[in-house]
Amino acid sequence: MRKFRIFRKRIKPTGTHQNGNQVQRESAENPQAQQLYPDLLQNEVRLRLLYDNCSDVVYRSFLVGGRTNVLLMYIEGLADSEAIERHVITPFMQEAAGDNDDIRQLIERKVSAIQAKEFTTFAKCIEYLSNGYTILLSDNYTSGFGFGLTKWEKRSIEEPSAEVGIRGPREGFTETLRTNTSQIRRIIKSPLLKMESTRIGEYTQTNIVLAYIEGLVDKTLVEEVRNRLMRIRIDGILESGYIEEMIEDHPYSPFPQLLSTERPDVVSGSLLEGRVAILTEGTPFALVAPITFFSLIQSHEDYYQRSLISTIIRWLRYFFIATSLLLPSVYVAVLTFHQEMVPGSLLVSMASSREQVPFPALIEALMMEVTFEALREAGVRLPKQVGAAVSIVGALVIGQAAVQAGLVSAPMVIVVAITGISSFMIPRYIAGISIRLLRFPLIFLAGSLGLVGVVMGIIAIVLHMCSLRSFGVPYLSEVSTPKLNEWKDVLVRAPWWKMNTRPRLTGTYDKYRQPSGQKPDPARGNSE
Repeated sequence: MRKFRIFRKRIKPTGTHQNGNQVQRESAENPQAQQLYPDLLQNEVRLRLLYDNCSDVVYRSFLVGGRTNVLLMYIEGLADSEAIERHVITPFMQEAAGDNDDIRQLIERKVSAIQAKEFTTFAKCIEYLSNGYTILLSDNYTSGFGFGLTKWEKRSIEEPSAEVGIRGPREGFTETLRTNTSQIRRIIKSPLLKMESTRIGEYTQTNIVLAYIEGLVDKTLVEEVRNRLMRIRIDGILESGYIEEMIEDHPYSPFPQLLSTERPDVVSGSLLEGRVAILTEGTPFALVAPITFFSLIQSHEDYYQRSLISTIIRWLRYFFIATSLLLPSVYVAVLTFHQEMVPGSLLVSMASSREQVPFPALIEALMMEVTFEALREAGVRLPKQVGAAVSIVGALVIGQAAVQAGLVSAPMVIVVAITGISSFMIPRYIAGISIRLLRFPLIFLAGSLGLVGVVMGIIAIVLHMCSLRSFGVPYLSEVSTPKLNEWKDVLVRAPWWKMNTRPRLTGTYDKYRQPSGQKPDPARGNSE
């Protein structure tokens, strides 16, 4: 990188600033409340004080037309130094002496940057500089200019690793906010797609985008989401999980009240249903609200396969979710309190396998469940090359060794293995964690009260879910209504020609998605 000489002068005390040290103290305490000074050197001193010990901030001072001092600032790694040299420095230094020295006219005539924004405060100067803009300040001018010559390393668009599908788009969100918004805009091309931007975080100043489709979404829902975002007061936002915990309705519930996804098609489909999406800079995970419990156990691929296949897979998913939640607790309850429910031959086989086990069924189940969860987490955290091998081999070796040592019985290993496999049927990782968490209190209730305890636990879970709200929408709203029309995307996945209405969420909304009477019928021909 070329090195440039920086021109420095000593600022003389004026009537407004009698003490230079006092000016610096005021700058450090409240820099964003200050307007830019007409004196370029005062602006430079203030900015150098703010960015003291910041080695990545580059300053370049030079003359325009042989007599006008200007200061160029940018952050190395966020701005494109080659574009700055080509579009800003070279045109300005080629300005002949005696030409028009009005800086605004020079920028309009000389600079070919895509984005050029004018500002008058240090707050905007800091904001533009932090976002990769190149800042230009001129002597005897109370305005500055920011040029959108940004360039930084970013990850390319890839398929989401946590939401893999056989059929459907292969693109996923990245950590770059505008890349994510452009993917949604490419799917929904209507100008009614609105994207409101704001910043949250005292130090990070993280860009947040609230996306919705005007006319499809209830206005009160948009206003509620906007108000909750505006109420957040925090030093920094590093991931969308920060926002999720700050705006959800029931923070102590094990069930999530917002849907997190990496897929643009999932977000676009939710927007078309009248929901809102929250996109956060620096993370590929977008938030969707409001949701219900069934939103968490529906896969994006349900809507790309044929309706009959999707319905069968959805019922299979419901069965294995119940298996993942209840199988260990029912096994413990039957072995501890209800042996008469087991057929005689099976009971003899189970009793012989437990003959050498020194622990009751409750302790045995807890030991195996905790071990399985530890192996699962180890497989996730380890590198991909060894993670899967460690989890599979570890489960086989530990299970076989535990059975041979007489610490656990073989049927318990089978039950825990079936439970673990069943939990992988849940398409949303956060929903799977909730089911895995609730499995442990059900095991305790089964070991203490038998099947009565299991039923009591199920009733408590259902009552808790009935009390949950996601931005005013009941968590079990689809199955709580007697209208079978609302069940067409819950218990089954109706064909697209039957999906005439949108789900009812909150307030007023555009109910109809498409006209009725579109069932395929070759006899109709082209008469319509």
